Amino acid sequence: MAIFLGIDGGGTKTSCVIGDETSLLGAGTSGGSNVIRVGERQARESLGAAIRQACAAANVNPAQIQRTCAGVAGGARPEIDELVRRMLSEFVSGQIEVVGDMVIAMEAAFGSGPGVIVIAGTGSIAYGRNSKGETARAGGWGFAISDEGSGHWIGRSAVAAAMRAYDKQPSETADLLLDSIMKAWSVDSREQLVLIANKSADFAALVPAVVFAAEAGDATARNVLTQAGTELATLAGIVISRLFGNAVAVPGTVSGGVFCNASLVRQVFYDRLRVEYPQALLSASLVDPARGALQLARKGVDRSIFDGSRLSAL
Repeated sequence: MAIFLGIDGGGTKTSCVIGDETSLLGAGTSGGSNVIRVGERQARESLGAAIRQACAAANVNPAQIQRTCAGVAGGARPEIDELVRRMLSEFVSGQIEVVGDMVIAMEAAFGSGPGVIVIAGTGSIAYGRNSKGETARAGGWGFAISDEGSGHWIGRSAVAAAMRAYDKQPSETADLLLDSIMKAWSVDSREQLVLIANKSADFAALVPAVVFAAEAGDATARNVLTQAGTELATLAGIVISRLFGNAVAVPGTVSGGVFCNASLVRQVFYDRLRVEYPQALLSASLVDPARGALQLARKGVDRSIFDGSRLSAL
């Protein structure tokens, strides 16, 4: 019996699934393993923990794994590919393939067929493929200049909006959004919050606090999440326009923690996209990219998907 491993290495969470040719045998999760965001040491620890957990659940020895496919942000870059392969080789045997996180999400959503998927986790990206096999992307250029609507974008935007609200109407008592953010970061004052925000802050960790404030009626938090949904719909629209034009029907779906945990973002995204691109046939189900990685491991990665003549942008 052949054993395969699929990995979704995100900035906040790593998901692993193990299966044979047809069945899912076990799964494991751990912290983030996006080496660009968390560094090589944490990425290695998270990958090892998730793989060990999945192997234990499946009652599989890592040496039995014949092929692994890992989807990570920046996986199309040679230096990331090489680094992730080297780390994975410490835990598993057999063939190892590293691809972009959007590739495994597309596989989970559409297999080899056409469609558009928007991923919003710690980062964000829209990715699509048409019936000719042509691909295109929008966003996903990193948190400093892009990743619109992502967890990082939401957290940073919420802190900025909360401080702007304080500038307009200073108060000794923090409003709901600012209070939620301070609790999430375990700080007691605005001064401490500002110091953290201007260092290497984990803005994506603030998403639950922003969602809590929005659901409790905080207008500033609701505005941030509404704008996030709008930004993500814009990314999807760019890909739809480039690949499908005025096609009658365009399959579309979403993936990632932001869509999973922020219902307002999800609703705004769907509403905006349906108005501007009525040809988009949107699925209400969220895609599990790790399942796509497992499927690619089973059949082997088609390296032609990285052919520059077919890929509009890496």
